[in-house]
Amino acid sequence: IFDPDRLVADKKQLFTYQVLADRKSGKTETVSEPLYDILSRRSMPQDKWRELKKYSDSLGLAFFSTVGFDEDVDFLKDIGCHSVKIASADITHFPLIKYAARSGMSIQIDTGNATLGEVEAAVDVILACGNPNIVIHHCPSGYPARLESINLKIIQTLRATYDFPIAYSDHTPGWDMDIAAIALGANMIEKTITHDRMTRSVEHMFSLEPDDMKKFITIVRELEIAFGSRRKQLTQQERDNTAKIRRSVHVRRAVKAGEPLTLELIDFRRPGFGIEPQEFERFLGMRFAHALPAGHIVMPADLVSAA
Repeated sequence: IFDPDRLVADKKQLFTYQVLADRKSGKTETVSEPLYDILSRRSMPQDKWRELKKYSDSLGLAFFSTVGFDEDVDFLKDIGCHSVKIASADITHFPLIKYAARSGMSIQIDTGNATLGEVEAAVDVILACGNPNIVIHHCPSGYPARLESINLKIIQTLRATYDFPIAYSDHTPGWDMDIAAIALGANMIEKTITHDRMTRSVEHMFSLEPDDMKKFITIVRELEIAFGSRRKQLTQQERDNTAKIRRSVHVRRAVKAGEPLTLELIDFRRPGFGIEPQEFERFLGMRFAHALPAGHIVMPADLVSAA
């Protein structure tokens, strides 16, 4: 949410980004245009934001927005938002950060082009306002971001440094980097969405189209299930299959009642329904309680003490 006339002083300042020139080949084209023009295309009046918030509520979606001025913070709170976002460019804009922090809403901070010291300073400002509800976004810069600048491992650094949720704001095509970020511990993913990646404007080329977004959400949900827990716990299906794939003691030939159990008499074969290999030695020397046919799975009940 922003007022381009108030935000941009130099209306001729150029902004350079890439657009998708050919969908099949993935060929891109570099475009430069005034930042003011880009922002003007994206500016919406408050009644449209209210309409969007109401629609989001009807879908059960959490609604929040990046803000440019104090009045935008007030507006978000007025329409019932629980979170507000600070752009990477404003990570040193302490007056705005303080105002947002005092609103009581959760504060999300983008960290593109910021040093760790600047991130720490912004966090300290928010905490000093009595607001511990912070989300820190790792936000690689670039439209799109270069692979060399993505630095996903910083997610682990931020998680080790802070007790706050850590997010990843993705500026790359597809969703490979997002899946990697989740695997590295990201608690939240920011991914832009568009009706058409061929749109000749900033961010569209690396956004997801609606059908891709559905697939992406499904993959993320499957990944969350696949993560499981830090403990090694077998599922019931794994427990049921364990005996089938493991080995147990089988007699090589027919044996008579009273014969002693020796290593030469047995093989360790599948399935593992009988005496398991790790238990075998404690049964050595015991005698067969009855005659058994060749290939029989030896059970503890098939043996008696030699004494």
